[in-house]
Amino acid sequence: MRVADVMSRNVVVVSPQESLRDAASRMDDLNVGALPVCDGNRLVGIVTDRDITVRGTAAGAPPDAQVHEAMTDDLHYCFEDDPLGNAELEMARMQIRRLPVLDRHKRLVGILSLGDLATGGAPWTDDTLRSISKPSEPDRHSGRSQGERAAAEPDYWYD
Repeated sequence: MRVADVMSRNVVVVSPQESLRDAASRMDDLNVGALPVCDGNRLVGIVTDRDITVRGTAAGAPPDAQVHEAMTDDLHYCFEDDPLGNAELEMARMQIRRLPVLDRHKRLVGILSLGDLATGGAPWTDDTLRSISKPSEPDRHSGRSQGERAAAEPDYWYD
């Protein structure tokens, strides 16, 4: 099974220059918790409702602050023709609930979410969900959690 078999298509995006208010409103309208951030055809980040809350509102940013000020730009993604199991392992390893999906020209073509895995009959969804939902414990040497340590590693996990 490939990522393209279960991913969500026709993804709505937001630009880095749009306001956090507009991004939050779009998320509300679509009933989603994240939007890919694209500069033209190029994926440059992802903004989640949590990013808006923590990096925006809690940090004192006004509602008209731009998306690029709160978005996550340390991207993890997969390709539409990747084996689904590889994408699931990456989601579990990084403890992320959504993974942007690119074509081989690196254009955004979809999103792979936990919901897609559950409804698409992915083989290891239970294990993936458990790994993603498991609280990270800080490393006793660095103080960083497993997700933070993994985020520091390159995201080129595919062949």
